[in-house]
Amino acid sequence: MREKKTAQSIEPNIADLANGWLKSYQLDYKLEQESLNTEIDKALSDYFTKNGGSGANRPDVKLLLQHENMNFYPILIEYKGYKNKLVKLDNQGQVENRTAKNDPYFKNINSYAVNGAVHYANAILHHTSYTDIIAIGMTGYKDENEKIQYQIGVYYVSKSNFGIGQKVGEFSDLSFLKRENFDSFIKQVKSLSLTQEEIEKLKEQREREINASLVKLNNDIYQNEKGLGENDRVYLVAASIIATLGIPGKVAPLEKEDLKSSIEKGNTDGDIIVRKIQAFLEEKQLPKAKKDLILRTLQNTLTTENINKVSNGESQLKRVFAKIIDDLGIYYKIGLTTDFTGKLFNEMYSWLGFTQDKLNDVVLTPSYVATLLVKLARINKDSYVWDFATGSAGLLVAAMNEMLNDAKNTTTSPDELKQKEIQIKAEQLLGLEVLSNVYMLAILNMILMGDGSSNILNKNSLTDFDGNYGFGKPSEKFPADAFILNPPYSAKGNGMIFVEKALNMMNKGYAAIIIQNSAGSGKAKEYNQRILKKHTLLASIKMPIDLFIGKSSVQTNIYVFKINEKHEKDEMVKFIDFSNDGYTRTNRKKASNNLKDTDRAIERYQELVNLVRFGRSKLNIFTDKEYYENTIDPENGADWNQSAPIDTKPTLQDFKKTVSDYLAWEVSNLLKQQNKEEESPGK
Repeated sequence: MREKKTAQSIEPNIADLANGWLKSYQLDYKLEQESLNTEIDKALSDYFTKNGGSGANRPDVKLLLQHENMNFYPILIEYKGYKNKLVKLDNQGQVENRTAKNDPYFKNINSYAVNGAVHYANAILHHTSYTDIIAIGMTGYKDENEKIQYQIGVYYVSKSNFGIGQKVGEFSDLSFLKRENFDSFIKQVKSLSLTQEEIEKLKEQREREINASLVKLNNDIYQNEKGLGENDRVYLVAASIIATLGIPGKVAPLEKEDLKSSIEKGNTDGDIIVRKIQAFLEEKQLPKAKKDLILRTLQNTLTTENINKVSNGESQLKRVFAKIIDDLGIYYKIGLTTDFTGKLFNEMYSWLGFTQDKLNDVVLTPSYVATLLVKLARINKDSYVWDFATGSAGLLVAAMNEMLNDAKNTTTSPDELKQKEIQIKAEQLLGLEVLSNVYMLAILNMILMGDGSSNILNKNSLTDFDGNYGFGKPSEKFPADAFILNPPYSAKGNGMIFVEKALNMMNKGYAAIIIQNSAGSGKAKEYNQRILKKHTLLASIKMPIDLFIGKSSVQTNIYVFKINEKHEKDEMVKFIDFSNDGYTRTNRKKASNNLKDTDRAIERYQELVNLVRFGRSKLNIFTDKEYYENTIDPENGADWNQSAPIDTKPTLQDFKKTVSDYLAWEVSNLLKQQNKEEESPGK
């Protein structure tokens, strides 16, 4: 019996062919063992150490090519020598470099040319300042005539496609890398665009990875790093991220190698991180008082003796810093800002132990609900928005996004737009957060979002706040005309105490708050009576009961107000039952996505905004059962949660149905009786 002959790899032939082309194009390419530049070399070695790979840790060929706009593009080429070993895609058509458990799929990375190249490209995206990389895979085999048949795969890996990689086109050689062809190749690359659906899918994929990374990081620090309290963990994550953000051309991102684990006074790892944060905050031109507060808070954790103590040549701080950067670096690097920070803060809130709090007080508003509040408060580029219980600043982030979008859509001068964006971030947002650890998260969130952190204040909005700007113009009133809030429900009147204080400090505008609905049915009676003497309740929206699934199961309502206009007794209030918002929520730990649009959710949210603004004429998906207009008694304060009356008078149809049900029951009984008689044995 003849043994089956295994195909032999012709990788050396493929490498010889492709490298011959590169040589003929007179390109300065580097082979596997050679150095391209220290930044890229270091990134490649770091990435593999982190992922536990062994063996061939280097791409077969590396190049750095410059485009006409002076940007450099790293090019990574990986060769294989078998038929059908070009690329392995998942069922979504994406390069499959992650397993279902979100671990690196080493079998694919090692066996397929493109998968290997895309993996290397992610190393560079993660650990260097390059944000656009070209990953090339090439493989082939010899046919029956000993002629080499080959395939080439060219993929673009960048911040804009979340590092997943997009196929650029079909190529039969590498001449697109020639100097005279490279600029038009980059034009082709830049014209690649993702559909909204693809973007959503990629985000979903990255979200799964973020969740896995955050849980892993938390468990790792919790189990292996002794002596770090809950606050320390939060401050360490905040400090590590700020230190590695960098500012192009001004502040270099802090690298793991910069931490020397020295015990020399003034040069410990903590001192080094503090100096880097200081340089970053200086360049951000934050007000001095604000800067000092951030530094003071982080310094307390970063400079303690224990965390800087050196054991086996490494401080605990360096070890934790490395874990944070390895696990999270890629996500804020590729610009998944809102999604990333939302996930980060949800996870970190659970570290802070609030979830065990019997009051369940600190509950983050889901981003799509934050956007709804922003739209209901009619926020635009010229709004001045404040939030009296900022938490991680999710509501202010949503407001900032809406304001920046509005500015983009309505400003035609690039110079004007730039000025407006700076003004929005520096002057048009104000948030108050009394808990210092949560306050640090709000600061970090706003810094990651492009820095609207100027007026996030670490103050008690009920007792310490006078309505003035916190920094920059401390003697000037903040001219608020939009108020958004998700208050701690343990505060007086379920949190209506915050609403009364904020609205009374405003001269005009609108407010949208999400609150436990008992606030509108008796729990906050006195506050509500006082509020209505000065402000109008426009709408009361009953939200889905499972809106905060996994965190809290209280029934919430959104109340929308017009500011500084007394509520008249004949004023019509819009009562909307939004229990079915179109989303299905689950609380499964392993679910890839716990929020699914199962019934036109996006359209429902838009219709809700239109109904509150324009009334019944906008009814389309919803019916009169869910939309109801009625008056409230301004003297009452406990009649804010009304619903459409149900007509209890029976119709002829109801009568016919009752009769037919009764007859069916009667007939079925007679038949049963008859069967029994037939079956009973004779005497």
